Amino acid sequence: MDFATTQLLIVMIAYMTLLILWGLYQGRKVKTGSDYAIAGRNLPGWVAALSERATGESSWALLGLPGAAYATGLLEIWTAVGCVAGIVTAWALLAWRLRDEAEKYSADTYTEYIAKKHSDTGKWIRISGSFTIVFFFFLYVGAQFLGGGKTLHAMFHIKPELGMLITAAIIVPYTIYGGFRSVVYTDVIQAIVMIATLIIGPIVGLIYLSNHPELYAQTMQSALERAGSGYHSLTGGAQGFMAGVVIVGGFSWFFGYLGGQPQLSMRFMAIRNPKQAARARNVGIAWTLIAYIGALMLGWIGLAIFGPDGLSDRENVMPAVILKIFPPAVAAVLITGAIAAMVSTADSLLILSATELSENLLKPFSKKYRDKKSSLRRSRIVTASIAVIALFVAYISPSKLIFTLVSYVWAGIGGTFSVVILLSLFWEKYHGRAVIATIISGLFFTIIWISTGMEEVVTSRILTFFVAGTIAVVFTFLLPVKQKDKV
Repeated sequence: MDFATTQLLIVMIAYMTLLILWGLYQGRKVKTGSDYAIAGRNLPGWVAALSERATGESSWALLGLPGAAYATGLLEIWTAVGCVAGIVTAWALLAWRLRDEAEKYSADTYTEYIAKKHSDTGKWIRISGSFTIVFFFFLYVGAQFLGGGKTLHAMFHIKPELGMLITAAIIVPYTIYGGFRSVVYTDVIQAIVMIATLIIGPIVGLIYLSNHPELYAQTMQSALERAGSGYHSLTGGAQGFMAGVVIVGGFSWFFGYLGGQPQLSMRFMAIRNPKQAARARNVGIAWTLIAYIGALMLGWIGLAIFGPDGLSDRENVMPAVILKIFPPAVAAVLITGAIAAMVSTADSLLILSATELSENLLKPFSKKYRDKKSSLRRSRIVTASIAVIALFVAYISPSKLIFTLVSYVWAGIGGTFSVVILLSLFWEKYHGRAVIATIISGLFFTIIWISTGMEEVVTSRILTFFVAGTIAVVFTFLLPVKQKDKV
């Protein structure tokens, strides 16, 4: 292990230790099941905003998007535009409404809100919605353990299996103890380190390029031009109809952000009051605009430093650039934040799965756990159980299988539940039976579309949204419900 790697390891151990202690400290304030599931719906706006952004963008903003920008050039702007448009729309139009609705219906979980909103079939919405979310996000947790193991293996040559155990050991204790509150407040630290990396990295990178003429290129523009015609084209060189397909495919990420990602919407629902919701909106939108610009720039700076063929794995461009332009000690801090954010994404998914299972599939059908202390104890037991099972599944299942199932989440969960949330908020005629039809049709369409290979033709990220939306409208009129039955 060289000196730079040793520094990185020391910084990471210190950072993770502080993170665990911070999470456990926040967990001391958890007294009830509502505190555990949704922080008592009492989050300051800036906390909710930073947590939502860290949860939504951790590995994507720091590894995925810079890597895609490095590999495809200007083409990746459309993905960024779609994501930013979706996030801004969510914060501007949906966040405060979901906060108000959660308070109105005293909802502690995502599915509980939908069920109480459409009480005509509330029981079946709880069962179908929670089961779907728990199943897919349970596998999502396993994928995060796998990803954490692979990351630690790549950085420190630790065996992936040991890396998975370390990943679990970092996030599981404070998640079990403090639930949603601990997860949110550790996310705040991640979001601050992430945005620091995405601001400082590009600024120092541009200075570095101008001072090193021996590099592949001295500016991002010249790097894109030298790399080939596809790199400095907004359509990757595609023309006509295919150019439209490329643009729509990138922009399709927009539809998954419209309330359909439960782990993000829960942050909206947990905001303290309308005034804090306005502050959260401003922080969330500002963070997003800065982060996405920085992520794209890091990818293009990497192209200028290493050239289009200089990295074997494009998603290593962010750490490669940071290690190149900063002294080892500074680079260690910035990269550690990135690794920590990626590793700890599992905590948000874990607590979401646990609270959905505990509050919607166990609590309504059990008289034993109705008081506050018993409810909190049940929630912690469920969280620990899911963590152990998810880790075991990640160990025994082929990683390709888990990541394939996770690929259904953005379209199947995001596209489907975005329709449910949008219509629940904005269309009074939408009712419970139509909700169930929406959930079933959206998920089955996504699974069939991806498994038959049609995803390569047109992405399900956009099709699922419109298919589920069409079914929602049709069943709303096909199976009308009297308004008094909805209350």
